Amino acid sequence: MTVTPCHVTREEGLIFERSRPGRTAYSLPPLDVPTVPVETWIESRFLRADQLAGLPEVSEVDVIRHFTRLSRWNYAVDLGMYPLGSCTMKYNPKLNERVARLEGFAQHHPLTPEELSQGSLEVLKTLEDLLCEITGMAAGCLQPAAGAHGELTGLLLIRACLEARGDARQKVLIPDSAHGTNPASAAICGYRVQTIPSTERGLIDLEALRRAADSEVAALMLTNPNTLGLFEEEIEEIVRIVHEAGGLVYMDGANMNALVGIARPGDMGVDVIHLNVHKTFSTPHGGGGPGAGPVLVTSELEPFLPVPRIVRRPDGTLALDYDRPRSIGRMRAFYGNFGVLVRGLSYILTMGPEGLREVAETAVLNANYLAHQLKDTYEIAYPGPVMHEVVFSDKRQRAYGVRNVDIAKRLIDYGFHPPTMSFPLIVSGALMIEPTETEGREELDLFIAAMKAIDRECRENPELVRTAPHQTRLGRLDEVSAARRPVLRWRSEASSAPSGSPSEERVASPEP
Repeated sequence: MTVTPCHVTREEGLIFERSRPGRTAYSLPPLDVPTVPVETWIESRFLRADQLAGLPEVSEVDVIRHFTRLSRWNYAVDLGMYPLGSCTMKYNPKLNERVARLEGFAQHHPLTPEELSQGSLEVLKTLEDLLCEITGMAAGCLQPAAGAHGELTGLLLIRACLEARGDARQKVLIPDSAHGTNPASAAICGYRVQTIPSTERGLIDLEALRRAADSEVAALMLTNPNTLGLFEEEIEEIVRIVHEAGGLVYMDGANMNALVGIARPGDMGVDVIHLNVHKTFSTPHGGGGPGAGPVLVTSELEPFLPVPRIVRRPDGTLALDYDRPRSIGRMRAFYGNFGVLVRGLSYILTMGPEGLREVAETAVLNANYLAHQLKDTYEIAYPGPVMHEVVFSDKRQRAYGVRNVDIAKRLIDYGFHPPTMSFPLIVSGALMIEPTETEGREELDLFIAAMKAIDRECRENPELVRTAPHQTRLGRLDEVSAARRPVLRWRSEASSAPSGSPSEERVASPEP
């Protein structure tokens, strides 16, 4: 297959620069009532010198074209594949969006009395029960607003349980192949973190785990499959080691789309797990939200779950139970990101048991297809069958002066979003790719062809790759300055930037 960089038409003209004095996007008749000076109802100290706040004066067509142009500059899963490893940026069925927008759900106020909220409570209770069945756990809580929030909740539950045993501990073990937020969650809960190294196969070093599993260990935070895309084959032995030391096992379930319908963490002996509804169960996410990170636990940890719990009364109706004296308390206002949870339930009910199993089977198949097709082109960090994602490195391309960031930038020219880079940290020059289960073979083949074409460019014309992207409106940006000295507001050309701040002029598009 031959693949070439896509052509992107450059269209200049931002909406502020199209502004012309007196131009408007509306036409209103003269006021037929007396006007009142704004100073009479807003104190002068709250008023800007320019009461228009510098807003652009543009026509309706200028506004329409501006936002339409912005939408074309953005990449979206509705346009193509997102190979971001660990993020599970899969396509989201529009049916789930329609269900979440039903008036009874979308317009339901969170302070509505319980007796008038039975439909919404039934959605939450059904979802909680299904997630327990999927994970093999006894009970759960839907409050956490994201995966990291679920981690925090899980660690607080473990701490409460150990304190109730009279055996408060100080240390949490975290493999070097775990998700990056795990150490932060443990630290916030007051724990000291000890890293457990991986073997040359990319799996937890059992001997190192045995040495670390002493009387101070409160928990092991395990990501499974791990961030190398590998399933921890000795999971039952791992759990046994931690349990015999008196600790509990927390599983980061962010990669559950590789296991759903096939394996249940509860059957492996896991004590606590969080799930990312916005990843595994197909809710749109990115840009900081929306998200939901439900936590599922064993019966021993159930009394400590956040309040309120949804309980079913003898007459079949549902209620919110706040009388939970051992609870760690509320983790979020009301009962979580309700709209996200509605989408998650819609997805699970639509897929059914067989469909969920097919999700995992296809996710694993797609990742192994990519690994097989690219293994002779890019170095695979830890060879072997992978689960939902595969981690390559830039080791071979580095010989030509090309790094992973250059490869990622060049992928943009071929019409693909870059993969996750430089993570996990134990892989130098990592390119972490997760095709997800929603991509067909045709899209995967295009991605493979693009990656192989970039490899040829690395050998034949490395400067072309090092200076990519070339087909976008803007060329390669100074990302260090953007992070350390961000420009957070537009400033007209007539105004001068404060001393020491970067220029806020428009950047001209470089020619290929």
